[in-house]
Amino acid sequence: MIKQIQKTVSFLKERNFEAPEIGIILGTGLGQLTEHLSVEEEISYNHIPNFPTATVEFHKGKLLYGELEGKKVVVMQGRFHLYEGYDLRDVTYPVRVMGMLGIKKLLVSNAAGAINLEFKKGDLMLIEDHINLQGGSPLGFHGVEQFGERFVDMSEPYDLEMRTKLLEIAAANGIQLNQGVYASVFGPQLETKAEYRMLKIIGADAVGMSTVPEVIVANQLKIPVVAVSVLTDECDPDNLAPIDVSEIIAVAGKAEPKMITIFKALIKAL
Repeated sequence: MIKQIQKTVSFLKERNFEAPEIGIILGTGLGQLTEHLSVEEEISYNHIPNFPTATVEFHKGKLLYGELEGKKVVVMQGRFHLYEGYDLRDVTYPVRVMGMLGIKKLLVSNAAGAINLEFKKGDLMLIEDHINLQGGSPLGFHGVEQFGERFVDMSEPYDLEMRTKLLEIAAANGIQLNQGVYASVFGPQLETKAEYRMLKIIGADAVGMSTVPEVIVANQLKIPVVAVSVLTDECDPDNLAPIDVSEIIAVAGKAEPKMITIFKALIKAL
């Protein structure tokens, strides 16, 4: 796997992906941040050696390199999920690539459903902790110790310094930034009423199908990471309406400018 990553990294460096300071993963319906990026290089995933290919129609599947708020950044416009048929090593492969490219911080976004009914669709939630319900670990393979410790400490998986800064930035900009626990499930089906009740009981404030594997790998690589969920629907088991995926994407797009504001300010401050 290290040889595969080295081949990918060599290819990207030949394409001038040089010394990015910050990695960014953009989630479902959250691609507008790239409009604020001074793009220097742009490559489709299917042109990058050993890279998985995004199969979800609202994930564009491009890796971008450029400058944002005075920092060199590498941006994933579209991510990978277990429900696409990938395994956890595939899903987290880009994080290992960004780590070998030299990123010092990782910013992650996702679209999620609100389990905590005090949160409303269109709100943002800063992830302060997570629950892994994906049925596996991205560290569960032979040779993982070549990348760092096998038994990675997860007592504080989301960087406290960046979380504190994001809260300050949100307050200064009049943006409500909730804090909560994110549960990551396999998908792609949405949850049943009983599953939403279970998630509430075990302490989840939001639920989605991504992020946790990438965060685990970032922690193994000792890359400080922060993550924000855009809450696209309210998961009230007592008043549950059928899900309209196009509405979820629309809500994500409408709420995204708030996420862009706080991410840009955080990048500037780093």
